[in-house]
Amino acid sequence: MKMKKFLAAFLALTMVILCFAACGKGETGGADGEKTLKIGLSGPLTGNAAQYGVGVKNGAQLAVDEINAAGGVNGIKLEFRMEDDEADSEKAKNAYGALKDWGMQISLGTVTSGACIAFQGEASKDNMFVLTPSATAVEAINGANAFRVCFADPQQGVESADYISKNAIATKIAVIYDSSDPYSTGIYDAFAPEAKARGLEVVTVQSFTEDTKNDFSAQIQAVKSSGAELLYLPIYYQEATLILQAAKKAALDIKYFGCDGLDGILTMENFDTSLAEGVMLLTPFAKNATDDFTVNFVKNYKAAYGESTMNQFAADAYDAIYILKAAIEKANITADMTSTQICDALKAVMTEITYTGVTAKGMTWGTDGEPTKPPIVVKVENAAYTIL
Repeated sequence: MKMKKFLAAFLALTMVILCFAACGKGETGGADGEKTLKIGLSGPLTGNAAQYGVGVKNGAQLAVDEINAAGGVNGIKLEFRMEDDEADSEKAKNAYGALKDWGMQISLGTVTSGACIAFQGEASKDNMFVLTPSATAVEAINGANAFRVCFADPQQGVESADYISKNAIATKIAVIYDSSDPYSTGIYDAFAPEAKARGLEVVTVQSFTEDTKNDFSAQIQAVKSSGAELLYLPIYYQEATLILQAAKKAALDIKYFGCDGLDGILTMENFDTSLAEGVMLLTPFAKNATDDFTVNFVKNYKAAYGESTMNQFAADAYDAIYILKAAIEKANITADMTSTQICDALKAVMTEITYTGVTAKGMTWGTDGEPTKPPIVVKVENAAYTIL
């Protein structure tokens, strides 16, 4: 009888010990108890902007998988999680809360600008480090805790005007932009004065909003009547496809120039890509570039996810994870540090690192969180990008 009581007590004690051990594993995230760093992201996985979000998710996950397969960062594995915000500001706030509850220690912010402004507002309160791959609005990285990989909207506007002028592409410019969108307005507001300074004449400016973006016949007629030689489109590719269709219907013969939001136009479902022939756009990524970073990224991304979402958003997210790796190594981050401690340490080193990868060579950051990186311009030829 005593032996039975002893065995029962021993088994009960063993269960208690196992229970405590199991409870302890959740702190560091690894299923087997290994220490991990948790990286969170919010973006549109459903809805009209889902192609951007899926590309960012895939690019980030690809980099995480590669880094973990190589042993992690300072021996620490990375965990990555993305919440769907449908490019909506309120849903981005909710996504931040869900990621925080999950144990997020470092954030990639969000994919789109409007959502990132809301997300970053919450992250700033918590001193959570943010490195957004693709949110371009200036306000998206307000706060000392936030940095970005992509170009800021004003930089794209200035670079566009400079390129058009330097290469004598046109002198009379028409513009169609989304006055309800911070991405589009941010680029246009920088483009207009730079174009004037460069001697370019903006002959007509046409706008649309979220509620009026389905019919562009009136804007196209105004562009046609203006005598413009080039139509500048600082907008996303979904609306651009409708504009190109309306331009064909109106027999508008004009050059087109856009920014990174047009990336994705060649993979838009049911879109006649011949309508995009000759379109020029600023982008940090061209999948037919021949440098080793791009070649390897394209090969690995294609093998894992196919080509339909392989765009500059995916490339920026891939680089974002490797940028974090460089910063984590330099700052000697450990998995048991709090998110606030990690943020303070990463902020201190971000202005000291230099990064070369898929979307930039010799990329650096200022204290304002803005990157220094040269853009490239591509032109659509035979349904593919040609680097100009």
